[in-house]
Amino acid sequence: MKTADFYYDLPEELIAQTPIEPRDSSRMLVMDRKSGALQHKHFYDITDYLHEGDCLILNDSRVLPARIYGTKDETGANVEFLLLRHIESKRWETLAKPGKKAKPGTRFSFGDGLMKATVADVTDDGNRIVDFECEGNFYEALDKLGQMPLPPYIHEKLKDKERYQTVYSRELGSAAAPTAGLHFTDGLLQKIKAKGVKIGFVTLHVGLGTFRPVKVDDVTKHHMHSEHYELPKMTADLINETKKNGGRVISVGTTSCRTLESVAKKEGCICASEGWTDIFIYPGFEFKVLDGLVTNFHLPESTLIMLVSAFAGFDNVMNAYKTAVEEKYRFFSFGDSMIIL
Repeated sequence: MKTADFYYDLPEELIAQTPIEPRDSSRMLVMDRKSGALQHKHFYDITDYLHEGDCLILNDSRVLPARIYGTKDETGANVEFLLLRHIESKRWETLAKPGKKAKPGTRFSFGDGLMKATVADVTDDGNRIVDFECEGNFYEALDKLGQMPLPPYIHEKLKDKERYQTVYSRELGSAAAPTAGLHFTDGLLQKIKAKGVKIGFVTLHVGLGTFRPVKVDDVTKHHMHSEHYELPKMTADLINETKKNGGRVISVGTTSCRTLESVAKKEGCICASEGWTDIFIYPGFEFKVLDGLVTNFHLPESTLIMLVSAFAGFDNVMNAYKTAVEEKYRFFSFGDSMIIL
């Protein structure tokens, strides 16, 4: 299967630049994955498609305000750091721009000295290993200094940082939002629970690799980035109970999906598990856990559209995307949603 097979033509004006208000008023394309049949709804209609005894699995990862701007101590030159991965203590793997200014041993200041940084090393792919210094709590300092690491296709400034967080986010660590969950409101979650649908949480910290293009022609030759996940016992028990009672396990987002299928593959069952996953799901993949998927519309030729195609069928998905373009749905992180059942 070729990467080019997953291309579709998207007019630039359909790339959503700002989140819609309220969150659950976004449009929702409903797909029957067996027949490929489509319906046009709104996200607040999701309760019509969930049944008593089903469970929704949400990713509770919280996005770090990971983009910080500072100056090089020696020259005063401007620099931008993007925190990618926590290593230990106040040491992070970081993307530095411009990289030539961030050689090992170089020191930088952020926020008039609120935070300092020293480059310790350079990774094989050019990222910087950086040791940060600040008074008190690192995350509190980062919250004062940092900006949300919005994807490169969003050009509008985000007025409210919380709009790039899900309402249930709690575990700090993502470099990008698990965007399928952005459509939920607290009120909608309460309606879903009142219908007898159980809700469970996993954590998968989204890396910037989620935006990395597939650069090989043959899909099977692509190597996925690695992301840290945790599936707690409470959620594992909920999934097993749901399956046992004939209910459906519906994943909110590709991150939740990758967590569940990674654990099933690694452990041979659904049980408490924590670790790193570089699972790559593309057509031909055999799903062991998923019965339904809530997702946004993804970039052409991306690993995410490949995952959705694996679950719902290549022809069904490419037809759905063609329809969504024709119907002028809003695309990508702040865009509209799909539910596939």
